[in-house]
Amino acid sequence: MPRPEPRPGPAPDPSIGPIPGAVPVPPPGARATPRRAVLAAVLAAAAVPALPGAASAAGSGPAPGESRRPVGSMTPMGTLNSVDNRFWTTRDDWRSGTGPGTHPSDGRRPGLAIRTPDGVTTYRDPHTGRTGSYEYAVWTSPLHRCRVPATEIVPSWNADTPPGTWLAVELCGAYENGSRTPWYVLGRWASGETEIRRTSVDAQGDGRSSVSTDTVGIGDPASGARLIGYQLRVILYRLPGSDATPTLWRLGAMSSAVPDRFTVPASVPVRAGELKVPRHSQEIHVGQYPEYDNGGEAWCSPTSTTMVLEHWGRGPTAEDLAWVNPAYADPQVCHAARQTYDHQYAGCGNWPFNAAYAATYRDLNAVVTRLGSLNDLENLIRAGIPAMTSQSFLDKELTGAGYGTSGHLMTVVGFTAAGDVVANDPAAPTNDAVRRVYRRREFENVWLRTKRYGANGTVASATGGVCYLYWPLDPTPVQRRALEAVGVR
Repeated sequence: MPRPEPRPGPAPDPSIGPIPGAVPVPPPGARATPRRAVLAAVLAAAAVPALPGAASAAGSGPAPGESRRPVGSMTPMGTLNSVDNRFWTTRDDWRSGTGPGTHPSDGRRPGLAIRTPDGVTTYRDPHTGRTGSYEYAVWTSPLHRCRVPATEIVPSWNADTPPGTWLAVELCGAYENGSRTPWYVLGRWASGETEIRRTSVDAQGDGRSSVSTDTVGIGDPASGARLIGYQLRVILYRLPGSDATPTLWRLGAMSSAVPDRFTVPASVPVRAGELKVPRHSQEIHVGQYPEYDNGGEAWCSPTSTTMVLEHWGRGPTAEDLAWVNPAYADPQVCHAARQTYDHQYAGCGNWPFNAAYAATYRDLNAVVTRLGSLNDLENLIRAGIPAMTSQSFLDKELTGAGYGTSGHLMTVVGFTAAGDVVANDPAAPTNDAVRRVYRRREFENVWLRTKRYGANGTVASATGGVCYLYWPLDPTPVQRRALEAVGVR
């Protein structure tokens, strides 16, 4: 079965040493913010550097890959004009920001690395209790003004973190009235587990916006509050005296203001065909490694990620998989679950963590974004790019699924001649049963709507067209055009 609505986890209690403008640490026992919840209480705002063009006054989320809302270039979305993607990836992009202790690395894939540390700080890992000292360097993006004032923002990053290194991604939003948010932590991340445990940070908000795992959201969109822009900040960490460095290849976010809707307009089918994408079931992993969100029962996101990685010829080595019980089939799915697990959220459905994991493989880009219609998916499929979509529905709303879910990831691999959706659904009982055909109108609605009725008849949120996109560093011209058509570069 797909995973249930996410539950709150214990509030973190990390101790970060002095870093200019760092977000304050929630006190022990602070109430965690569930992924789709909004903070009701006003939390203390942190003092932060002024945004360009913003006043200095203090300013006054989604479900997992397993349920929630939006993410990740400035190209307008062809069919969804309420979404804006902006990514920093080139040497000129890195030079446009501020970061005296960083420099753009050389090579075919320019990245941001530590040049000269800004200082030394300490970090107490709330999930291990271990305190370590780290050199750090900070890079801050210029202010990006959203094409449409946003109600939600979701980040994405692609990076390499050798042993002894890690990074943190933060965001500061600008409101329409000139005030700003605190610097929100949107992930403390490493590809391995030698230094820290990968984590989101709960209990962050200012009364108008808050963080729900990996999403900054306006608490009451009806109030008219909107985020008109944002800056991103990355803090690169390494052990003192080391010459190792994290390398950041891609940093950005998707901002959006999709209107609330229970139904969406029907699209007209465009012939797209079907891609041959490996099939994996999450259900064959039920009971395996329950420390990672209760085992395979909740692994729809890493299972979908695994399918698309293998489509691009990527995946873990035998050495990477040596830790997995050799009696288990498809150990690469177990590995993906471990590598995407968010120790605060207590699940594998953190959207940016899934994209970041995918991008640890050779020459692969990965983002979370939001699309506007099935025609966007058809365009991507014709270019050879499968997409992982997030949706929630009752059993009766998606014929042939055989289950209902408050949030589930599956991989769209094609379309029938009639325009119905061909999906590799990891909720199938076996690998052979993963390929499903879902009715076009039903799938389009459960994926693109932002409001739905839950099993008890109450109104609940829905994902509004969220998907993950993974593609090679050097896409074909057709693939590049397809990505640009949906606002991703």
